[in-house]
Amino acid sequence: MSSRRGSTEVHEFDGTFLGYRVQYKVTSVIGHVFSVDFPPPYQDWAATDPLSLFQAPVVKSESNPKAHIRQHLNREARSCEDLVLWLDCDREGENICFEVTECTGFNSNDGRRIHRARFSSVTEKDITQAMKNLVQPNKDESLAVDARQEIDLKVGVAFTRFQTTYFQGKYGNLDSRVISYGPCQTPTLGFCVQRYLQISTFKPEKFWVVFPYIIKNGFELKLEWDRNRLFDHDVAEMFQKLITEDAVVKVTGISEKQDSKGRPSGLNTVNLLKVASSALGFGPHLAMQLAERLYTQGFISYPRTESTAYPSSFDFKGTLATLAGNPVWSSYVQTLLNNGYHKPKSGTDVGDHPPITPMRSANEDMLGGDSWRLYQYVCQHFLGTLSPDCKYVRYGIHHSRLFLLCEVQMKSSHS
Repeated sequence: MSSRRGSTEVHEFDGTFLGYRVQYKVTSVIGHVFSVDFPPPYQDWAATDPLSLFQAPVVKSESNPKAHIRQHLNREARSCEDLVLWLDCDREGENICFEVTECTGFNSNDGRRIHRARFSSVTEKDITQAMKNLVQPNKDESLAVDARQEIDLKVGVAFTRFQTTYFQGKYGNLDSRVISYGPCQTPTLGFCVQRYLQISTFKPEKFWVVFPYIIKNGFELKLEWDRNRLFDHDVAEMFQKLITEDAVVKVTGISEKQDSKGRPSGLNTVNLLKVASSALGFGPHLAMQLAERLYTQGFISYPRTESTAYPSSFDFKGTLATLAGNPVWSSYVQTLLNNGYHKPKSGTDVGDHPPITPMRSANEDMLGGDSWRLYQYVCQHFLGTLSPDCKYVRYGIHHSRLFLLCEVQMKSSHS
């Protein structure tokens, strides 16, 4: 293979395609090639009524003219007879497929062929499978993105111009040079303001809780108080004295309850970010940086997905076999392979990408601390989806009066 640098890198090599010996060229784009905007007559804020923007035409222009992506694609495609589109398998990717097709100059009338590859990860198996099952790009999905872009433009620009003009000079401490509006940012801002008001108007009130516990032979048993909390300090102190003065408890019965926790569905982006924040201590930005790095290195599948259901064709056994050689969980994986794994819990398939799944085995030395921790969780979650439900026994102790205590604490807090 030989590589050279254009607007983006170009890799060339010999191979076969549809039974013919061919020369491949592989190159890429940087996101959307085009963006939508209003033509020059509608750019003047003073001469244009914001309401008229909803009926105004829109034009497409190159998103990043300095990168010269359009010229780059057109130049590289001149000697090619087939175009194989490997963009992300979602609506945005489908839209970029048609942008690339326009840039290369391919069309159905010149005899050159256009193909679309459908894939969910960058493993050798998925790449090979996609190459053997090429389809046509979906025009309807691309048009849906065009419609969304036009709506976002018109709503965003019209309301931004209106509210910027409306608020100018009304409040001395308001920076009203541009007060932007967006279909996504405005509801999000509403949530932030609502939470801020809840916090700023909250009036804390002291409460007290009695925490009795037994310590015997080095073991500590914390007892739960049915009253939970009291807002009267004297009453809470009275209960504390009653417990410490008598120090006797009579057990009247022990209850035993079988309980279970179902295995999880497949892992999507939202749940990954929740766990990264609550258990791993990663903020959303860092978590996605780590996940995308793991994806581009081939260790996990595409990390931006809303789906929690695996496709019917997913190779669970093959993925387990990939993890079987990893010493961290090899014995558990082998147990699943020997005894038979369970079908994952049914989830939701929104048609974009499959759940986030490990693709290659790795260790901490290969990935480094934070990347390893996130990768480890992805692997553990995947193994959890194929494991039997967690079954456990819940015990309860019933007593007639709460009094055998070595220590009693009373804590004060705010609600």
